[in-house]
Amino acid sequence: MNAYIERVLKELKEKNAGEPEFLQAAEEVLSSISPLVDAHPEYEKAALLEKMLEPERTIEFRVPWVDDCGQTHVNRGYRVQFNGAIGPFKGGLRFAPSVNLSIMKFLGFEQTFKNSLTTLPMGGAKGGSDFDPNGKSEDEVRRFCQSFMTELYRHIGPHLDVPAGDLGVGGREIGYLFGQYRRICGDFQPGVLTGKSLAFGGSEIRAEATGYGAVYYLESVLAHEGDSIKGKRVAVSGFGNVAWGVCKKLLEEGAMAVTLSGPDGYIYDPEGIATEEKIEYMLTMRASGRNRVEDYAEKFGVPFFAGKKPWEQKADIVTPCAMQNDVDLAAAKAILENGTKYYVEVANMPTTAEALELLRNTEGVTVAPSKAVNAGGVLVSGLEMSQNSERLSWTAEEVDENLHRIMCGIHDTSAAEAEKYGFGYDLVAGANLAAFQKIADAMMAQGI
Repeated sequence: MNAYIERVLKELKEKNAGEPEFLQAAEEVLSSISPLVDAHPEYEKAALLEKMLEPERTIEFRVPWVDDCGQTHVNRGYRVQFNGAIGPFKGGLRFAPSVNLSIMKFLGFEQTFKNSLTTLPMGGAKGGSDFDPNGKSEDEVRRFCQSFMTELYRHIGPHLDVPAGDLGVGGREIGYLFGQYRRICGDFQPGVLTGKSLAFGGSEIRAEATGYGAVYYLESVLAHEGDSIKGKRVAVSGFGNVAWGVCKKLLEEGAMAVTLSGPDGYIYDPEGIATEEKIEYMLTMRASGRNRVEDYAEKFGVPFFAGKKPWEQKADIVTPCAMQNDVDLAAAKAILENGTKYYVEVANMPTTAEALELLRNTEGVTVAPSKAVNAGGVLVSGLEMSQNSERLSWTAEEVDENLHRIMCGIHDTSAAEAEKYGFGYDLVAGANLAAFQKIADAMMAQGI
């Protein structure tokens, strides 16, 4: 590893000892870019890596709101504007009890590289709150969103920072957030948020975009390996929008998901989540607010495994779609014992560092990294921004065509960069190299 990178990594670990997610993401990037840094000694003089690993701006704020009983609660809100060198800050808002500054920082860093890969002019950011919308009434969610935007509005804008939805923030929450922004600012700026309803500036196939994009990327991997998606059995975790999009597109392409998971455990459907009824029921489960995947087992009469994860089931392809660190070392070993050849990260950093190292170093296994695979969501958000700026509304076919083309391009560029710098067909290294080069060029051109 380059001496400059080693020094930066040592300092990073000392400075961010309490931020394991961010450290894992940063170390993965730094371990891949040594050939580029070797070729550009000017990076060290400009302290490029130090700047790239420090957010441009970190915002924390209180979010007071009143429940239906008149009791006041106070949550904490965040927006980490990590890097805006290639465009306005762009990244989702997450409402979940697990949200903290470390996770926001890690997600903002990953978002910077993911957005770079899309080829669209978007910087990276992430935000949210430790508020849990599950179990809250419609009025409570609305009041929270309005309070959250009352502070956030001063930090965002179509040319500054454009948030979107993420875990716990869907179309309902985006609607309430947008409405409050419009009330405060007194004008209609559709480009300030993405993931909006089609009624006021949203884009077609936004809900499906991350899942669709993941399958398009997977098909490029399979084509590279001389393989086909037809007939493949796929282990999927989660049952939200991302997993739903994956299952839907797999069915269209002739493959099928055989597992879904939730906080309560996982289901195994030997006949596949392979009918319109089953796929649409995923939306019913999500809308129920129960957050139980066992509901699927009860409705369709398939096995449910309480408190377990689906990685023990045999599958041709594994696609973790739920959360970070969902696949640990024991799970990775089970995946390999099952003979899985393709490991495709769809959630943000779903694999622990030890598990990822094992999977990447196992001959005959292809690993596709989340920052490339799940770029479809933010990609369609970027396309929504383009439509908003031009006052256009593209058809679903037009959006899907652009999504398909760019996701295939992300794979091809990553594969080419990995080969160019001697990594072979290492898509993790290739994605990091391709994304880093674009960000680095922009930062160097703009000066200190």
